[in-house]
Amino acid sequence: MSLKLEIEGVMLNVVSGYAPQVDCELEEKERFWSELEEVMESIPTGERVVIGADFNGHVGEGNTGDEEVMGKFGVKERNLEGQMVVDFAKRMDMGVVNTYFQKREEHRLTYKSGGRRTQVDYILCRRGNLKEISDCKVVVGESVARQHRMVVCRMALMVCKTKRSKIEIEKKTKWWKLKKEECCEEFRQQLRQALAGQVLLSDDWETTAEVIREKGAGCVIWKEERR
Repeated sequence: MSLKLEIEGVMLNVVSGYAPQVDCELEEKERFWSELEEVMESIPTGERVVIGADFNGHVGEGNTGDEEVMGKFGVKERNLEGQMVVDFAKRMDMGVVNTYFQKREEHRLTYKSGGRRTQVDYILCRRGNLKEISDCKVVVGESVARQHRMVVCRMALMVCKTKRSKIEIEKKTKWWKLKKEECCEEFRQQLRQALAGQVLLSDDWETTAEVIREKGAGCVIWKEERR
């Protein structure tokens, strides 16, 4: 199951999965990983991906030889199914998030049943986005199933803020101010001086109109309107 979210322009794909159990046939396990790879390949490389799944495997404690895809803080020894998790992470250039954070064992154990206490539930993300994750742990006391415990991670998406377009300001003349005697008289005097006593002729109206606009702007307050 997968879910695509858009958060402030960033596309985040959340993928959930359940791997075959240890006693299942190898063919079934390989089919699971093949289908998960198809999901990954369908997601554009520029989008974030977080996979949360019960992988039914142990990646183990320590990371010698696998430093590029996991940290040191797994649980117990690695088994075949855990190796499949690590191999998948290498192929997809992802990191096993749980293993990067040093926690008490109680906050790393994702599965408890009777005397069995282990780590089989993992969160994976692209290696390039590991820096966005500041924490990952098991929430003690919260169970999502009878034996499985909730695994959470804190992720702060690095959002590229788009440059805001410059606001255009249009200036308009408040012609209604001419209703005031002082403004009207000032406008009349400036217009008379500009036209130098010339008669307003219809064939020269464009020039006359330009003079009126110019002098009106000089003596009447501007009004700014944002666009």
